[in-house]
Amino acid sequence: MQNENATTDVNVNAKRFELLEQFVAYLSLEKGSSRNTVAAYRRDLGRFLAELDRRGLDPITLRGTDMVLDFLRSEKQRGQSVRSVARALAATRTFFRWLTLEGLIERDPTFTLEAPRVSRNLPTVLEPAEIERLIDSANPRTPEGLRDRALLEILYGCGLRASEAAGLRLDSIHTAYRYLRCIGKGDRERVVPMSDASIVALESYLDRSRPALLRDRTDGGALFLNRIGRPLGRGGVWRAVKAAARRIGLPKRSYPHLLRHSFATHLLAGGADIRSVQELLGHASVATTQMYTHLDRDRLRAVHRKFHPRA
Repeated sequence: MQNENATTDVNVNAKRFELLEQFVAYLSLEKGSSRNTVAAYRRDLGRFLAELDRRGLDPITLRGTDMVLDFLRSEKQRGQSVRSVARALAATRTFFRWLTLEGLIERDPTFTLEAPRVSRNLPTVLEPAEIERLIDSANPRTPEGLRDRALLEILYGCGLRASEAAGLRLDSIHTAYRYLRCIGKGDRERVVPMSDASIVALESYLDRSRPALLRDRTDGGALFLNRIGRPLGRGGVWRAVKAAARRIGLPKRSYPHLLRHSFATHLLAGGADIRSVQELLGHASVATTQMYTHLDRDRLRAVHRKFHPRA
């Protein structure tokens, strides 16, 4: 019987479903993939295996790349973006690679396939003055305002993802030693230094706001709480950032990662080396961090064009 957590967008027969669940367990337990990656790969592979079922084909005996290419074309035809099609290919390639590791097939039929080129848009960042206005917009006279100020300070001061901030617990914070511990992608833990401003805002939240939000409810240990004393989820983090952006009339599209992008860009602009920024962000590869160097070069060129008399 299929459990609720293992459902896909389409129906897969029992044999394929068991294979899919074994692959998902491999992603989670052995590869340490993030929950979002596991969920996306499960959906992509569910559709792929369902298509094989409709054609009476078995992934174990599949030869050549025609079926995989047909699947990718159908993904594109149903309106999937280039990025989503590239992810679907990554899911099928990882699946067939796993089948070879398990000894279920001798040769990976996707070995020769190349992922479609995905253009990488440089992220938007805020200027330091915009960051200051954003944080100062939180109302210090309300429990939610004190919480939001601490949350915004930590998102920007520590460069956390929304899910990482939502996952913080009371024992994640070590203000006496000026650092926090967070769990990032792939359940990898990292230690991030805390700024003076984030420590001050956090201590104010812990002293004056969190007890008011918790009231007489059982304390489960989550650091950030919502207005009814429950853990503030990822959606709550998004809403707090968007509300702050609305308060100051920020014209840019606002989301928590905007603060993370700004954190990295401002560090590099201030002279930080890229390896240190990579470690602070928790990037598995320095190639991911390098996009911020391009962003800073573009910003410097724009400044040069604007202010240099012979630009």
